[in-house]
Amino acid sequence: MSDALARPAEAATPAPPRSNAVVAVLALAGIVVSLMQTLVIPIVPELPKLLDAPASDTAWAVTATLLAASVATPVVGRLGDMFGKRRMLLVSIVLLVSGSVVCALSDSLVPMIIGRALQGLAAAVVPLGISIMRDVLPAERLAGSTALMSASLGVGGALGLPSAAFIADNFDWHLLFWVSAALGTLALVLVVLIVPESKVRAGGRFDLVGSLGLSAGLVSLLLAVSKGGDWGWTSATTLGLGAAAVVILLSWGFYELRAKQPLVDLRTTAKKQVLFTNLASVALGFSMFAMSLVLPQLLQLPTQTGYGLGKSMMTVGLVLAPQGLVMMAMSAVSAGVTKAKGPKVTLMIGALIVAAGYGVSLVLMSEVWHLVLVSCVIGAGVGFTYGALPALIMGAVDPTQTGAANSLNTLMRSLGTSFASALAGVILAQMTTDFGGTALPAENGFKTVMAIGAGAALLAFAIATLIPKRPAPSAVAPSSDPAPTAQAAADARA
Repeated sequence: MSDALARPAEAATPAPPRSNAVVAVLALAGIVVSLMQTLVIPIVPELPKLLDAPASDTAWAVTATLLAASVATPVVGRLGDMFGKRRMLLVSIVLLVSGSVVCALSDSLVPMIIGRALQGLAAAVVPLGISIMRDVLPAERLAGSTALMSASLGVGGALGLPSAAFIADNFDWHLLFWVSAALGTLALVLVVLIVPESKVRAGGRFDLVGSLGLSAGLVSLLLAVSKGGDWGWTSATTLGLGAAAVVILLSWGFYELRAKQPLVDLRTTAKKQVLFTNLASVALGFSMFAMSLVLPQLLQLPTQTGYGLGKSMMTVGLVLAPQGLVMMAMSAVSAGVTKAKGPKVTLMIGALIVAAGYGVSLVLMSEVWHLVLVSCVIGAGVGFTYGALPALIMGAVDPTQTGAANSLNTLMRSLGTSFASALAGVILAQMTTDFGGTALPAENGFKTVMAIGAGAALLAFAIATLIPKRPAPSAVAPSSDPAPTAQAAADARA
């Protein structure tokens, strides 16, 4: 087995007899959380009418989830390391259920935004689940289980879109959130009954100042990136938020380097294996989201444009659904490659497959089956990369830091998707064609976005080549203490 997946000695004790059940429950929780990303897509055009509010305001139902997730992911990951990963997993799922119920009872804008923000606060479920797996599963199960857990992000998103479209087309839109609440409640009960708590704790004191600084910096950055197109990229608001993000994040980094118990251990983050994995994650997040922006629009644009396929949102969901199944299947293949060759090779293979999928899209974009093929090829690559990223991270950090480290890696992917959304929006707004007096994105605009997606995947491949072949021995050295303390972790880092 690759050194990158080596685990502490305390986790090498006999695993719970229900390892399969633990993996299944954690993967289910990941899928339920990922559904939040696609849950409102079918009703976004209708939200102004449903909530009796301007479209510019209802867009916050999407933005609020993004901002809440970016703030919660690193903070909850660190809290999981300190006070128990299962405990914080349960808190996250409770927030998801609460947010779903608030949205289900909403008929106006403010409760909807509050509910969507609560749902976003559950975004740390996947990195927490991966960290729990490292602590409680036998070593031979770890590669496949973490790959499956990582793939649950894409699986839930891909399968959620057709389901949400079906519900939105045939039932009252509130049912979307009642179903979400029911699935969240099911996941909550199963976690309570089946998932054990890890004994690996960092202990210590929570870095409140660091968490507030990181949250302020991320909110400023993501607001500038996600709303810049609406506000104007050269507007005072956008430029001011961008400048504030730079100043706040630099100040935050200066503070974290001097904090005794930082929210994010920047010295660990600067290790080559962690640094280059996180940089590759940004590029991959950018690349993977490009497809999500292009394919639905191509499928729904009128056939009279010459390149649109004139399909419904339901068809869009059905076209993208096979991608989730491919990702799930590829997670097992990814684990096999990781065991044989190491996660670095797995990541490089996945990045090349994603780039190949975008290459195919440049010549096959005119039929529904073309787009099914493209989404499946890209999904196969994503399945590889999602399995490799947590293995690389966990192979380079102390067992008491896995929650925070995995959460930060998830955040890096989210930043990549945000940048992709902003850049693609600019390109498609600039490269347009006139259709009956209405400006629509031109075919060359879509091809440009797909080409950039391919370039981002190749950039991820290039960055992955810089990852060390094996982590430093200290990164995987077993610990003799079954419950590491904060002091022991500090000594190990020193």
